[in-house]
Amino acid sequence: MAESGPDKLCLVANDLAGERGGEPVFAGVSFSLEEGKALTVTGPNGSGKSTLLRVVAGLLPAAAGTITFEGGGEEWPTPRSAAHFLGHQNGMKTALTVEENLVFWRQFNGEPHLEPDEALEMVGLGDIGHLPFGYLSTGQKRRVSIARLLVSYRPLWLLDEPTAGLDAASEAQFAELMQVHLEDGGMIMAATHLPLGLDGAQELRMEEGFR
Repeated sequence: MAESGPDKLCLVANDLAGERGGEPVFAGVSFSLEEGKALTVTGPNGSGKSTLLRVVAGLLPAAAGTITFEGGGEEWPTPRSAAHFLGHQNGMKTALTVEENLVFWRQFNGEPHLEPDEALEMVGLGDIGHLPFGYLSTGQKRRVSIARLLVSYRPLWLLDEPTAGLDAASEAQFAELMQVHLEDGGMIMAATHLPLGLDGAQELRMEEGFR
């Protein structure tokens, strides 16, 4: 942190390239994302949206270029340390209860934020914490995975088609949660085919350059 005060958080990508299965998917991608801001990643299937998010999350190595997280100091030195990643899979054990799953993620990630029951209330599922995750509907499972973002704190949310399986009411509810996260100084980078209801979001358009 600077002596004059904390630096603003900023995610910076310079000339990133990514591969999938050893084949190039995208190249020459650059962007910056400051705290309080959202970036939607759009483009056709196969253009590398999911691969880009996985590179930013540290789940895949970059084939070229750099990705840094500025202003995070010792607490958030890298994009990976600063991020929650929500992919196509919900990341839950089907045999565990909803609450047990959220308790696990809260302990695993550290930086506790909301209690599991509070997070479930925020996604409209306050009465199902005792149920096995595998019993839930597709939409309920996705809402529980969104609750996972709330039980421990990370400033950067990396979201891959986060509204898949949600009805219109749940989409609106999630938009409100994302807006609150941004107002609190958080950051959101989301790959999506659909509008997410985020006012003023930047857009990064991916093209099928290697097809």
